[in-house]
Amino acid sequence: MSLLCVRVKKAKLHGPPDKFNTYVTLKVQNVKSTTVAVRGDQPCWEQDFMFEISRLDLGLIVEVWNKGLIWDTLVGTVWIALKAIHQSDEEGPGEWSTLEAEVVMKHDEICGTKNPTPHKILLDTRFELPFDIPEEEARYWTRKLEQINSLGDDEYPFQEEVQKKPLPSAASQCSFEDADSAVDDRDSDYRSETSSSLPPRYHSTVQPNASVHQFTGPARLQQQGVLRDSCADSLHSYDLDYRDHVAASPAGSSRYGSSCNVSQESSHLSELEHSHESAHGSEQEDDHQERQSNHSYHSSSSYQKDGQAWLQEQEEPHGKGEEEKVCKTEEKPAEHSAAKLPLELEKPKDVDAGVQMSYQGDIEPPPFPPARARWIRAISKVRLQLQQGQDEADPSKPPWLKGGPAGGLYGIDSMPDLRKKKPIPLVSDLSLVQSRKAGITSAMATRTSLKDEELKSHVYKKTLQALIYPISCTTPHNFEVWTATTPTYCYECEGLLWGIARQGMRCGECGVKCHEKCQDLLNADCLQRAAEKSSKHGAEDRTQNFIMAMKDRMKIRERNKPEIFDLIRDVFCESKMTHAQQMKTVKQSVLDGTSKWSAKITITVVCAQGLQAKDKTGSSDPYVTVQVGKTKKRTKTIFGNLNPVWEEKFYFECHNSSDRIKVRVWDEDDDIKSRVKQRLKRESDDFLGQTIIEVRTLSGEMDVWYNLEKRTDKSAVSGAIRLQISVEIKGEEKVAPYHVQYTCLHENLFHHLTDVQGNGVVKIPDAKGDDAWKVYFDETAQEIVDEFAMRYGIESIYQAMTHFACLSSKYMCPGVPAVMSTLLANINAYYAHTTASTNVSASDRFAASNFGKERFVKLLDQLHNSLRIDLSMYRNNFPASSRERLQDLKSTVDLLTSITFFRMKVQELQSPPRASQVVKDCVKACLNSTYEYIFNNCHELYSREYQTDPNKTQDLPAEEQGPSIRNLDFWPKLITLIVSIIEEDKNSYTPVLNQFPQELAVGKISAEVMWSLFAQDMKYAMEEHEKHRLCKSADYMNLHFKVKWLYNEYVRDLPAFKGKVPEYPAWFEQFVMQWLDENEEVSLDFLHGALERDKKDGFQQTSEHALFSCSVVDVFTQLNQSFEIIKKLECPDPVIVAHYNRRFAKTIGKVLMQYADILSKSFESYCSKEKLPCILMNNIQQLRVQLEKMFEAMGGKELDAEASDHLKELQVKLNNVLDELSAVFGNSFQTRIDECVKQMSDILCQVKGTANSAANARNTVAQDADNVLRPLMDFLDGNLTLFATVCEKTVLKRVLKELWRVVMNTMEKLIVLPPLTDHTGTQLIFSAAKELGHLSKLKDHMVREETRSLTPKQCAVLDLALDTIKQYFHAGGNGLKKTFLEKSPDLQSLRYALSLYTQTTDTLIKTFVQSQTAQVHDGKGIRFTANEDILPDKGSGVDDPVGEVSIQIDLYTHPGTGEHKVTVKVVAANDLKWQTSGMFRPFVEITMIGPHQSDKKRKFTTKSKSNNWAPKYNETFHFILGNEDGPDAYELQVCVKDYCFAREDRVLGIAVMQLRDIADKGSCACWCPLGRRIHMDETGLTILRILSQRTNDEVAKEFVKLKSESRSTEEGT
Repeated sequence: MSLLCVRVKKAKLHGPPDKFNTYVTLKVQNVKSTTVAVRGDQPCWEQDFMFEISRLDLGLIVEVWNKGLIWDTLVGTVWIALKAIHQSDEEGPGEWSTLEAEVVMKHDEICGTKNPTPHKILLDTRFELPFDIPEEEARYWTRKLEQINSLGDDEYPFQEEVQKKPLPSAASQCSFEDADSAVDDRDSDYRSETSSSLPPRYHSTVQPNASVHQFTGPARLQQQGVLRDSCADSLHSYDLDYRDHVAASPAGSSRYGSSCNVSQESSHLSELEHSHESAHGSEQEDDHQERQSNHSYHSSSSYQKDGQAWLQEQEEPHGKGEEEKVCKTEEKPAEHSAAKLPLELEKPKDVDAGVQMSYQGDIEPPPFPPARARWIRAISKVRLQLQQGQDEADPSKPPWLKGGPAGGLYGIDSMPDLRKKKPIPLVSDLSLVQSRKAGITSAMATRTSLKDEELKSHVYKKTLQALIYPISCTTPHNFEVWTATTPTYCYECEGLLWGIARQGMRCGECGVKCHEKCQDLLNADCLQRAAEKSSKHGAEDRTQNFIMAMKDRMKIRERNKPEIFDLIRDVFCESKMTHAQQMKTVKQSVLDGTSKWSAKITITVVCAQGLQAKDKTGSSDPYVTVQVGKTKKRTKTIFGNLNPVWEEKFYFECHNSSDRIKVRVWDEDDDIKSRVKQRLKRESDDFLGQTIIEVRTLSGEMDVWYNLEKRTDKSAVSGAIRLQISVEIKGEEKVAPYHVQYTCLHENLFHHLTDVQGNGVVKIPDAKGDDAWKVYFDETAQEIVDEFAMRYGIESIYQAMTHFACLSSKYMCPGVPAVMSTLLANINAYYAHTTASTNVSASDRFAASNFGKERFVKLLDQLHNSLRIDLSMYRNNFPASSRERLQDLKSTVDLLTSITFFRMKVQELQSPPRASQVVKDCVKACLNSTYEYIFNNCHELYSREYQTDPNKTQDLPAEEQGPSIRNLDFWPKLITLIVSIIEEDKNSYTPVLNQFPQELAVGKISAEVMWSLFAQDMKYAMEEHEKHRLCKSADYMNLHFKVKWLYNEYVRDLPAFKGKVPEYPAWFEQFVMQWLDENEEVSLDFLHGALERDKKDGFQQTSEHALFSCSVVDVFTQLNQSFEIIKKLECPDPVIVAHYNRRFAKTIGKVLMQYADILSKSFESYCSKEKLPCILMNNIQQLRVQLEKMFEAMGGKELDAEASDHLKELQVKLNNVLDELSAVFGNSFQTRIDECVKQMSDILCQVKGTANSAANARNTVAQDADNVLRPLMDFLDGNLTLFATVCEKTVLKRVLKELWRVVMNTMEKLIVLPPLTDHTGTQLIFSAAKELGHLSKLKDHMVREETRSLTPKQCAVLDLALDTIKQYFHAGGNGLKKTFLEKSPDLQSLRYALSLYTQTTDTLIKTFVQSQTAQVHDGKGIRFTANEDILPDKGSGVDDPVGEVSIQIDLYTHPGTGEHKVTVKVVAANDLKWQTSGMFRPFVEITMIGPHQSDKKRKFTTKSKSNNWAPKYNETFHFILGNEDGPDAYELQVCVKDYCFAREDRVLGIAVMQLRDIADKGSCACWCPLGRRIHMDETGLTILRILSQRTNDEVAKEFVKLKSESRSTEEGT
């Protein structure tokens, strides 16, 4: 940092001197400073400025501006590069620079100027040498400074008498002769910030740029006869530019910023009396002392001396003017400011050599390097001043300024910058004193009157005059009924006193005459009138009597109401002596009355508005008559206009102050009726209204609207007339109008009562009733303003508006907003609620306001802006902890509503900003800054508000106090703070701001704004975290829960969010997924652990009722807990929920299948144990049950399709696992059941006898059945009872099914179908079955040696036994269902096999033929033709044929007997595949297979053909079939064999021809492919086995042999 010092010395301007009133603006970096304005072509400023420079690549911009009435114009610019400025500790002579007309821009920054002008400016620029102070020293000086200041505050009370000491002259002085010079700069681009002179009426001296503070000393205002010296040196300190933060305001009303002026009187050690000291800077009444506080920061405001804030340099007094330099330090807590105190003090010039450097007591300054000399000098001076100051008044504190509550007031735009500074705390401990200014600085109520001494002096006299002989107490007239003898006119209305006698009233004292109806209108004081009259008539004695009476009256008044005159004296700060003198003068002037009074009155009738329409055309032709005394004048007529403009001027002379000006408006008529009227009355035209003005209420130049009044109750009158009246009273030539005088009185009175007596607190009078709003002060002060208003004709609405303007400078004081709101509501009513008889619009009525339309509108605009700014910081300005302030908040909103009403109804603007919307925007703005503040100070606030244990306050390094990617600590704290804010808004602010219930609920807006801002930050933070993932997933989950809670608790039901899917689940989706991934690992680990524990405990049942072991419970407890966490997230986004469910479904699948796999692997080893296998199967079943519950918990039918499919698939897989385990378990009983069944078989063999139906036979069958079953039942009894208790129902059924299967199959294999013993037959069946894969079955049947065939009785016993077993497995409904048992394939197979035992051989063969349709080549490949000569298509379509036989078949049925006869012609064999080294002699054997063939020829053979592989036979054979069965019960088996002598023929191939295939044709030739063997299914094989046991039956033996044949082995294979 470098310190740039600039001294603006003077300029030479080209042009006439009266053309220039110039000031200089300096701009560097983001700071600007402005000099005062000086007139003339060679202005001399001699002002110093200092800037802290951090960038040397920029330049200093110097602009010279010429002040205009409306706009300021740029004279020229100089640009000085900072690098070109030299370093020096001493001031130089300066350099002349030419002002140039244009600037050169580069990258949006000024880098030079061009186009020289003839003007020049003298500047001295230099960088001060570095000014670094070590930290300890800085602390040392801060401490000293505080001690000095506390001395200044505590030890030296104010004195009325001020010591007079000569002061050395300031280095240079400049005088301001023009009251406008420094202030009327409202529209310049860069406005002067120093206002050292008197601002004109109603002008704002304020500018929006609040980045720089300057303080200048007093100016000399010669015009007012008070000599004041300007402060040559101006100090500035700078702050951040808040233009961006100040709410934009309507054009023309945006000048609310705080002024930075130190007023003339308040800053000089004056020997003048208090009257001068209170002639205070235009803004000073607002800019009271700031209480120093670590909690309040000010972007721009004026300061008085207080605490650390000020240092003063006091030099020796000099003549009447003295000079003071003031410096402001930025207020910061000591620990922050210790390292570098931003004190920028001017170097004192002409400092006495005798300045004392020593300190009192033992305080010795440490040795300092010369670079700090100026700093030390400053402190020495303060010290010196305090030593000398026993009798001196505090130079920067006006006498009414005292510390105390509500003393701390600051500028309107002093919004703390929440981002860059150590901020204010949450509202909990904000005190009003620290946080608030009380009103609108300067611009609102310019209150120039406070320092206009001449005006105050005049108003002081006029007020005394009004109150020493008040109108309210004047002597009433002594009216009597009186008879006129000559035509007499009424003094009041000038109408003729009509009638023959008793025409009117006459006062016995002063002789005034008037109508009876006019007597109340006559308000001149009788005594005064009588005195005047008698003195004019030379009746001296009579006059003296009257004068004595008036004197007495005034004495009594003075004696009875001394407090009134004391108050007036105090308000105008007059000494007792002066006051006594003035009282005498005033009394005399009352007594003189008008005898010595005369005035010249100029009246301009300007225009009128809203007149009544009197003509039939709906218009009027108005003209005006003006009468003063006896002189009457009239204007021209304006035809057909209700808003006429005359602009006519009349001159009058008046010699009686009790005279009246009578202004009457008429409608000119020129018809017969009006001429007749003229004969009878003095007036022929229609009366449109009048206003009667007391001459005594006139003063100076007045431009006033007067409402037109009625003459009688019958008059129809409306509208107002505008008059410009100029009065020159003899001896009072230059005087302000009475409205201005009233304003001066009211403002000074308000200022005195509020700031001087009330320490800045507005005292609100206790008034009741309809007119309570017209009571502005307590009784005494109210009487003063009312009497003044009454005497000098001030309308009550003007009083109200003036008071409103005064209050607007204190609008933040307790209770004031309520008063202002009421006041403005009544002002609104006055203008807006027009009476029925008038048709004037409210805006026209308001335009006729004497307060000044523009002035009031501007006041309201600025107030509106200020209220918006204050509401935008409602947490600070209206802390929830203060009920009083909350009430003020409500009133502030009411005031805002009143302003809106005013704009709508009075100004009649189309659509002014609605109050509800404005408040809403303010609330949002406040919440925005609140959020930013808590975000930036989260750690500190949280520690302060929520840290219960003071020892635990962790001092985090600064970088870790904000959000971090290393941890998530920041966010829960932020959420806590957000909730505290929303709760406060909901509970404290919502009930207060209840004026717009539909549109404004602060709690809801708070939640909405907080959430929106939080959402942006949170989303961004989570995106960052996603990239790095430095925290545990559990932390993210916890944060997710907190965010969910915040949303559900406060945000979900807000209109803006209702029915919408919120964003927040998406921020956390990745982290929840990460958690689910990790959770899967955890679940699997947990599963292994649970199983290990369970295994160790031997898979014990968890309880007597629960049939499963604890591992299932453990696994699902873990899964349920995991799911519970997901469920508790209450994710409102269905898409994301679906993602979670899919992922979790996979976890469930993985865990449960792993469990099932582990059990399956080891299950077999547990089968030998008694209960364990059941418990393990129960476990799997329990998994299924729990899975179903979980499926329901996850949403059931509503569950995402993908997750649902996954879980259903899992259910199927578990079902399969259970089936597999049951099968394994069932098979484990096979050997034991085999033994039981063998025993059954043995017992069955011993059953003898026939199955006849005698009763005893049936009994023996039942008994035998019981005996046969005993081995099996013994086994089942023991096991099934155990299973019933140990297995869950579902598992039990599966086990029963498996046992049932095993029992049925074993009985079938071992009892019903035992193996063959005939080895050839067995061999044949064995070889025939090779292809069928029935090897095992056949092997099973070959275990037993004895040949057996069940007898019918044995079959009956077995049948009964089966029923018993079935009943047993059904177990009265507790076991398997009867339908299942009946339909079970195992039982059916056994029953079928059993049924076959009882059938005949013919029936069995018929069954075989009908069921076995695919014995060779799957029944395919046979091709039919019409006869054998026609060859069929090539290729049989079968795999691997070993040859082909061609045969011709003819089927004939006898029509009579129905016998079937079949003729078969064996034509040939083709393509025989046979290898042999010897003779090959193939022949064809043809056999008819079917029932009822035992007594018929069944087989024929052809001759053999030698060595021919395609032999032709052409032999015919005949088969007789009988008529018992149709052709579908028969088949032809064709077998090609190789004939061998003395040994068995070898089989080449076999073909089977079903007769049903040719039954329809009757006759056909067919080509049959040969196969290697016969194929049959289970039924065929069973029949074959049963028939193979019928060794005594030739047909059966032949059939078994035929069907068992297969191709013989070839040679060489």
